[in-house]
Amino acid sequence: MGLVKEFKEFAMKGNVVDLAVGIIIGGAFGKIVSSLVGDVIMPMVSALTGGTSFTDKFLWLGKGPKPDTLAVAKEMGGAYLGWGSFLQNVLDFVIVAAAIFAMIKVMNSLKKKEEAAPSVTPEDVVLLREIRDSLAKR
Repeated sequence: MGLVKEFKEFAMKGNVVDLAVGIIIGGAFGKIVSSLVGDVIMPMVSALTGGTSFTDKFLWLGKGPKPDTLAVAKEMGGAYLGWGSFLQNVLDFVIVAAAIFAMIKVMNSLKKKEEAAPSVTPEDVVLLREIRDSLAKR
C-alpha cells in the first residue's frame, strides 16, 4: 500500500498539476496559433505572392519531369525538398514564440506591480506589537 500512497502524493503535488494544466492550455493555444497562421496570415501572404499556397511549394530533386504538386511528388517517391511546409512550420514557431514572450512579459509586469504594492500589516500583528511595546515600557 505504500507505493500507492507515494504515487498519490507525487501526483497531487502542485508542480505536477501545474504541468498538466500547462500542457492542456498549450495544446489549445497551439490550435489557435495554427488557425491564425493557416487561416489568416498565410492566405494574406499567398495573395501577395500570386495566390499559391506555400505548403505546396517544393524543389524537385528527382529524375524526370517535375510533378505539379507536392502530393504527386510524394506519390512518385522521388527526392524533393518541401520548403513550403518548412516555411509554414517556421512561421508557426515564430508566432507561438512571440505570443508566449508577450504573455510572459505581461505576467512579469503584473508580478512586479503586485510586489511593488505596499503590504498591509494584519491587524492582529499590529495589536501584538502594541502589546509588546506597552510591556516593554513597564
